[in-house]
Amino acid sequence: MKTYYDDIADGYEELHKEEQLRKLRIIKEHLRFDRSDLMLDVGCGPGFASEILDCRLVGLDPSKELLKRCSFKTICCEAEEIPYPDKYFDVVISVTSIHNFNDVEAGLLEMKRVGKERFAFSILKKTGNSEKIRTLIEKIFSVKKVIKDEQDLIIIAKSF
Repeated sequence: MKTYYDDIADGYEELHKEEQLRKLRIIKEHLRFDRSDLMLDVGCGPGFASEILDCRLVGLDPSKELLKRCSFKTICCEAEEIPYPDKYFDVVISVTSIHNFNDVEAGLLEMKRVGKERFAFSILKKTGNSEKIRTLIEKIFSVKKVIKDEQDLIIIAKSF
């Protein structure tokens, strides 16, 4: 299935790289990462996390064209059906992608299922369902910190 992001893959870096790297730096400041951590990046796009975060990465995205640009292991799939066992990842992040999920609650529940304890999310403030997303995150996770960035809310959380 071809996605919108497959269509814009060639220009994705120019459009979003600096903004995404800024958010990843904020996440790195507020969430503990160890080199040995196994981290899942849900909606990883072309893999910008590898430029900022020093850990073992697995990326998940429905865009085959963006995944071709990643320098780490990736899986082409939707967030609502993550093909990993429970509590598999030390850290799970999702940077400005939750608003694209087909079913936000199902995607968040899947991230919680495959994650052990540490989570970070960014929510695009201007998306129409940003408050619904934040409410669902607060219902499903224990929110430790909310950082207001230029275009996003960045939420640091853990499992209950």
